[in-house]
Amino acid sequence: MVKREKLYDAFGDLIYSVALADGAIQDVEVEALEKLLIGHNGAKDIRWSFDYNRVKGKTVEETYQAAIEICKENGPDAEYEYLVQVMIEVAKAYMGIVASEQKILDGFVVDLKTKFVEDLKKLDLM
Repeated sequence: MVKREKLYDAFGDLIYSVALADGAIQDVEVEALEKLLIGHNGAKDIRWSFDYNRVKGKTVEETYQAAIEICKENGPDAEYEYLVQVMIEVAKAYMGIVASEQKILDGFVVDLKTKFVEDLKKLDLM
């Protein structure tokens, strides 16, 4: 498992990727993110990563790839359910979920499932 701060940075990267996937980050998406982070232990780290990527003009692909590698390294985690919910709500915040956003949402689930199933096969648990 990776440090929580690093995992939460990856969450910020993934949320940024979804928000940017339709071509631009809208104010309503940022507002949705702020509301969804209230009370979460990693809110500061998630928001910092999201804002950093925005200021640096990072692409969807580079932030997604960096984040997915951290999640793969981290392994299964109950917090992924929270992350997916935040990603969905941010995507829905501006004109609903469009195909480019859905592609990221689907890709995240598939990429992690594939990695975790491969790991289990290596352990002869499947």
